[in-house]
Amino acid sequence: MLLDLFSRRVVGWAASANNDRALALSALDRAVASRNPGAGLLHHSDRGSVYASADYGDALTKIHAVKSMSRKGDCWDNAVAESFFATIKGEMIDHEDYPTRRAAIAAIGDYIDAFYNPCRRHSALDYMSPIEFEMKFMSSQFEKMAA
Repeated sequence: MLLDLFSRRVVGWAASANNDRALALSALDRAVASRNPGAGLLHHSDRGSVYASADYGDALTKIHAVKSMSRKGDCWDNAVAESFFATIKGEMIDHEDYPTRRAAIAAIGDYIDAFYNPCRRHSALDYMSPIEFEMKFMSSQFEKMAA
């Protein structure tokens, strides 16, 4: 899962039976496809082996992203991502029994795309949803350009 820290929007996610490089690269591919970031994107992650792998580093280099990793032993660096995982578990995953992996993945996708990004309010965003926050920001930028 990749979050845009500006808006708290989930911009890329993937699911798999394995937490490996392929999973992380799939989520990164989805994020790049959805955002088409320019050179200089700051990509922050923890120090997990997946994010430290040569494959993942090469993918970041290919999109001209700047790689940033948490300091050793500093859990606060990844607090926003950890907060997202606690939220999805508390609001959705822990309350359901999924008959299949496919059903769980579909429910997670629905939560992210139909609730979290467009509707879930965040105190850090003045109680707006991620999409609402982005739209308000873009509107204010257009107003400044028109003035």
